[in-house]
Amino acid sequence: MSPGEYLALALALLVGSGLQGSIGFGAGLVAAPVIALVRPDLLPSLVVCSALVITTVVTIRERSELDLRGAAWALAGRIPGSVIGAWMVVAISTTALSWVVALSVLLGIGSAFLGWRPTPSRPLLIGAGALSGIMGTSTSIGGAPMAIVWQGQEPARLRGTMSAFFLVGSAASLLLLASAGAVTSQSLVAFAWLAPFVLAGVGLSRLFNRLLDAARLRVLGLAVSAGGAVLLSVRLLAGG
Repeated sequence: MSPGEYLALALALLVGSGLQGSIGFGAGLVAAPVIALVRPDLLPSLVVCSALVITTVVTIRERSELDLRGAAWALAGRIPGSVIGAWMVVAISTTALSWVVALSVLLGIGSAFLGWRPTPSRPLLIGAGALSGIMGTSTSIGGAPMAIVWQGQEPARLRGTMSAFFLVGSAASLLLLASAGAVTSQSLVAFAWLAPFVLAGVGLSRLFNRLLDAARLRVLGLAVSAGGAVLLSVRLLAGG
């Protein structure tokens, strides 16, 4: 990994971790497009490993605000969805997965800005959990479906509930990716070098929570994500 690649990945994970630590999702939205541009061979395992660390810390931090019942219903869909996502990693080329990353980000951003606020019923939670599992395991971007379903909750409750959901989901995704041979030694070494930036981002999120409200952080994260997805799409269209 060159110094330029390391710096780009470190910055993306720092910003993404800070965003997820504040609003409950966003690490994949911010980091995955940058990783797909710089080192696509590290997708999706690098972001899944990072998500496991972020969600562990935030779940412990926000443990008093968890909606365990809602998270459990969503996980009922997440596990089978993760199996499908792991199959996609093996069956689909890196270029195709990069397209899925870009389109998934743009779809998630578009849905968020449309302002749809559904009632988190059991069938909807299971369906959103399944879609999150497919997207999260195959592209490392699984936050959008759950963010839309749970968007009406208070910030602390949203962070805690989503983190508990993604903690279990990320662990399942990582195990499935490892069993499919998609977790390489290179990705683990890269994560080891980049983990301090992940932890720093989660630590900074406490400061973000005091200085900025969740709505502003969400808009900032979506804007950064959109820029990364557009850059990735342009590169793919140019055959880079």
